[in-house]
Amino acid sequence: MQTTVSETELAPRLRLAITRSARRLRQEAGGALSPSQGAALATIARHGPLTPSELAARERIQRPTATRVLGRLEETGLIARAPDPADRRSSLLTVSPAGAALLEEQRTRKDAFLSERLEALGDRDRATLERAAALLEDLLA
Repeated sequence: MQTTVSETELAPRLRLAITRSARRLRQEAGGALSPSQGAALATIARHGPLTPSELAARERIQRPTATRVLGRLEETGLIARAPDPADRRSSLLTVSPAGAALLEEQRTRKDAFLSERLEALGDRDRATLERAAALLEDLLA
């Protein structure tokens, strides 16, 4: 008979597993970007074009932090900046072809890492993880 753990017992275990998983996936992606730079680049790719203020809001960071992150992404050629036609004081950020290629390379490496580990599991465990992924998607939406 399986016992159910309380939310207060499960929450720290889940937090630690998610944190460690995210850290390991960042390591597998390679060290081309800091976590903040990688998150900003992915957000621009998913939701762009964005203004720097929109990026800061989506990433839940302060505008000066966003400015520093964007400066580094721009100087490495991973994003492009164009004038915002709706507001001449601002700019619109898009992912450059080099940025898109880097994101694709990193995603491929992370997916390969996970796929290799999933292959070692049985069908029942993979089904459990499929259900857990759906629950996490709903929980964090």
